[in-house]
Amino acid sequence: MAANKTDANDADGLAHLAEVGFFREARVKVLRQHAFSGIGRGSHETDAKDSGYGNQIGALMKTFSLIVPCSMGDRFEVHVRSLLADNTGLSRIILPLLEAWGGLRLLAAGLGKQLLRTGDTADLKGFNPAQLSELV
Repeated sequence: MAANKTDANDADGLAHLAEVGFFREARVKVLRQHAFSGIGRGSHETDAKDSGYGNQIGALMKTFSLIVPCSMGDRFEVHVRSLLADNTGLSRIILPLLEAWGGLRLLAAGLGKQLLRTGDTADLKGFNPAQLSELV
């Protein structure tokens, strides 16, 4: 008899397994922990997409001999906009990507703040203090 019966009609078999103690303990996470995990995963995913968009913008501009200096955050956006000031054709391609990149940054920051606001440190398993301080 299989240990992981799922057939609704096999109540007798499941009852027998329970009688003889042949079952594994099920660990169920609290709904709150699921919410924290979801927020954490969402924050991580938006961070990954954020850097992907930044890399894509830099690569596209490099194709047209516009080298974006190594920078992060708002300085990156300022550098990109200054390089695109004289190139209207390329700016029609890059500026929507830059807007999406900015939106992802705001979303990631909002998720991180929500994670810190709604939980106490005991609920934030899997997140180290350095990661949490970056989110604020």
